[in-house]
Amino acid sequence: MRSTKQRFEVDGHELLLSNLDKILYPEAGFTKGQVIDFYIRVSRFLLPHLKDRPVTLKRYPNGVTGKHFYQKDAPRYRPEWIRTFPVPRREGGEPIHYMLIDDLATLAWCANLANLELHPFLHRAPRIDEPTSVVFDLDPGEGSDILTCARVAFLLKELFAKWDLEAFPKVSGSRGIQVYIPLNGRATYAQTQPFARMVAEYLTREHPEMVVARMSKQERTSKVLVDWSQNSDFKTTVSVYSLRAKSPRPFVSMPVSWEELRRALSRSNRESLYFAPEAALKRLERAGDQFAPVLTRKQKLPNVSGSV
Repeated sequence: MRSTKQRFEVDGHELLLSNLDKILYPEAGFTKGQVIDFYIRVSRFLLPHLKDRPVTLKRYPNGVTGKHFYQKDAPRYRPEWIRTFPVPRREGGEPIHYMLIDDLATLAWCANLANLELHPFLHRAPRIDEPTSVVFDLDPGEGSDILTCARVAFLLKELFAKWDLEAFPKVSGSRGIQVYIPLNGRATYAQTQPFARMVAEYLTREHPEMVVARMSKQERTSKVLVDWSQNSDFKTTVSVYSLRAKSPRPFVSMPVSWEELRRALSRSNRESLYFAPEAALKRLERAGDQFAPVLTRKQKLPNVSGSV
């Protein structure tokens, strides 16, 4: 494909955008230009959720049907105005300089790299040992689907209610659901990960026909993995309002209300839990950021240990 480049000014920074007509989602004919346009239009809702969080990029230079790669270290050819934050490597050596996507120009520049998915940490710089939320990533095994995940999400909600914890669900933009417990205090991963593991293992004991807490694919058939391991200082989770690259059509990771999940279950309506980019933007204009409380709600984990 012949390379074409165009110059744009975004928030006072000049960007050189290339190959805007290149199709990245073949089934929908969704181009790189449309990817950039989506991220520009969703930015006022997305950027508060990325602020000060080191981000891993997931890049698809030849679209979702081609090879992809994760990029942690900020590329050397990035503009000098893009902020980074050094994160120590677990194995030692030079730190990883993650990008901080705090502004529209940085977001658009990353989208021009054919970065389709944004995967931030649960913590903010510089307090990289203090997650602002606990997250449960509900991943359906073969024979289960997003509606099965919704049923498990309600099991979590019921359990959290016993501790007066408010939780907020979002669809992943793929087959799963993530449930967030906002903390916004001084909890550490040393507290949040054991709590998440305890919850996952409790649900496995109470609902063995539906829930599993182990990664083994053999154990996950017709069940939902409650992935507690996301609550680690070295793991990232797809951001709310990020595009996903799991299918030849673009979908967005979107917050949903508990009532919407309940309605989808009662109607066996999987389709209502998938949001194409334009539908996501219209929903945001109409309803605003339903995930905003995750940024401000202050909660403390219950004083439980060993078992529920």
